[in-house]
Parts: sequence; C-alpha cells; structure tokens
Amino acid sequence: MGVSLKDVAQRAGVSVKTVSNVVNDYPHIRPETRSRVQQAIEELGYRPNLTARHLRKGRTGIITLAVPELANPYFADLAGAVIDAAAQHDHTVLLDHTAGLREKEVLVSRGFRSHIIDGLILSPIQLENEDLLDRQEGPPLVLLGEREYTAPYDHVAIDNVEAARVAVRHLLDLGRRRIAFLGARHESARQPAHLRLRGWREEIRAAGGAPRESMVVATEGYDRRDGAAAISELLARGELPDALFCYNDLIALGAMRVLSEHGLRVPEDVAVVGFDDIEEGRYAAVSLTTVAPDKTAIARFAVDRLVERITAGKDAESWHSRRFVPSHRLVVRESTTGRGGGPPATGGPTQGRGDVVAGRAVPPAGT
Repeated sequence: MGVSLKDVAQRAGVSVKTVSNVVNDYPHIRPETRSRVQQAIEELGYRPNLTARHLRKGRTGIITLAVPELANPYFADLAGAVIDAAAQHDHTVLLDHTAGLREKEVLVSRGFRSHIIDGLILSPIQLENEDLLDRQEGPPLVLLGEREYTAPYDHVAIDNVEAARVAVRHLLDLGRRRIAFLGARHESARQPAHLRLRGWREEIRAAGGAPRESMVVATEGYDRRDGAAAISELLARGELPDALFCYNDLIALGAMRVLSEHGLRVPEDVAVVGFDDIEEGRYAAVSLTTVAPDKTAIARFAVDRLVERITAGKDAESWHSRRFVPSHRLVVRESTTGRGGGPPATGGPTQGRGDVVAGRAVPPAGT
C-alpha cells in the first residue's frame, strides 16, 4: 500500500487538510507547520496521486506536442524542453508525429485523441489558415513555428527574417560575397524557408550587393542528404560560392561533407552557417557556426500559455491570442572563422547589431 495523506498527517501531528494544503502549496501556512509536514513527507516517501488530482478537476494531466519530424535533432531538443516545462505544471507530454502532412496536421489540430489530452502544442508545416478557422472543437491549442496565421490561437515563432540577416551579415563582415542559400522551398511563401531566403536577399541588398538567384537551391527536405544534393547541384552548374547560408544545421552538415569530398576547405574556401544549433554541429570535425533559437523560452511560453488556457476552461475563450517572439543568437564557430581565427562561440544573447536579445509577447494584428 502507498503512503497516504492520512499517514503523513499522523506523522506530522496535523490534520489531513493541512497536509493537503502543504502539498498544493497553499500560502497561508505557518513556516514551522509547513516544515514539519515536509519532513514527514520526506521520511515516509509520500508521492501525490497526480492522476486522481487531475481527474477531480475533470482533466487528464496530459498534453500533446505534435511535430513534423521526431528524428530531426531540433525537434528532439524542443521535445525535451517541452517535457521539462510541462513537468513544472505536473503535466505529462504525449509526442505525436505528423510527418509534415496536411491531413495529419488537420486531424491533430481538430482534436484527435482529445478524450485523453487537456491541450495541444502543434508545430505545423502544411496546415493552412482555413484549417484553423474551421476548427470548431478540440482542446486548447498553441502553435509553434514560423508559418503566419490569422486564426485566434497563441503562436510562438522567432523572427526568421532578422535571424537570417544576422547570419548573412556575419558572412559579409568576413569579406564573403558569393553567398549561396541552400534549403529554399517551392511551397507556400509563409514557410520559414521563404522567410530565411527573404532575410538572405535583404541583407545582401543592404550591403550594396545584388542577390544572385542562381545561388539559391531548393531542397526536397531538410536532412543531411538534401544538403549534400544541394551543394552538388550548385557545383555541377559551375557556381562556386565562397559562403553558404543553410536553412538548418542538417543541410549545412551534408553540404560540408560534399565540399570536403571536392577538396574544398571549410572555412578557407567556403564558409558555412547553419540554423538550429543542434549538438551534432558543435562536435563536427569543423564545428558549425549557427543561429541558435532559444528553445527553452519557446517551450516555456508554449506550455505556460497552454496550461493557463486549460486551467481557465471556457473563460479563456474571451482571451486575446498572443504571438511570442523568442530570442535568437549567432554562435560563431570554426566553419566561418577557422580554429582560433575568430571570436569564441557566444554563450548568450549579445548586443550586436541585429541580434534579438529577448523574447517578447505581442498581440496579433488587429487586437
């Protein structure tokens, strides 16, 4: 038999109600009483029955995180951060994989498994605005990612255009001028790839140059093999860049492998910048310079806002939706400056031109 509230109360010499108040962090308890109860809890090894607690409130204590690709290290890192943030609210996270397919994203967004979850955090790829506007029922929802929606849901997304400009500016400051972009997409212009491509164009123009569209390579996906195929295509066309800005770190790592196979040195011949700051990039043979989104802040805001809406229930229906823009930073490593050839990797947000130094919550347009 497990230890009960009654057992703790007897050990501490207080009422069961007092123990319950301590467990639920009720503020108006004398310090000496709280200390006595906490000591009894520790001695007896009492663990609250979270399932029963949630069920008494008409909830399950489970939220879902739905991402397009669990194998992608960025989403694996994000999932870990969401699980940690949810634990602070005594919630368990159920992971779902949509493969970036619209039909799966629609199914999840409209309440699939809604009988076992209290809320949903969704990172969509193909989901359209009308899919969300048609959503009549379903659990509370928070959106992640850079697709732009007018639907009334809280949304967490970094400023992709500015983040791309920071990356390209770094390359320009190093004297690179033939900067290629790997990882463009043919689909909706609201996808993050288009926003990063826009930042690439804007920063080159701001420096007085003209973006060379022949240096833009679209990819089928966002994996290492896509980066390898993209740089192979560029080289086969006779385009030799002196720098690469890649949609993500996986594309960058695949491209770096092919550059090495062609006898091109990184960064001496071609400097490379990625995006996402995955662990593999830190420990590559040539460590990867990258744009690092604040994944912890993304997860914390998404979970906190979702739990707020779960707790408020129907009262939350009148709340304004909010868009949270987390910080990002450029982490400078060997793929742009060489070993010992430049500034160390930054350990936190910096104050340099164009760096976003703090996340901010903003209301959507028109609210």
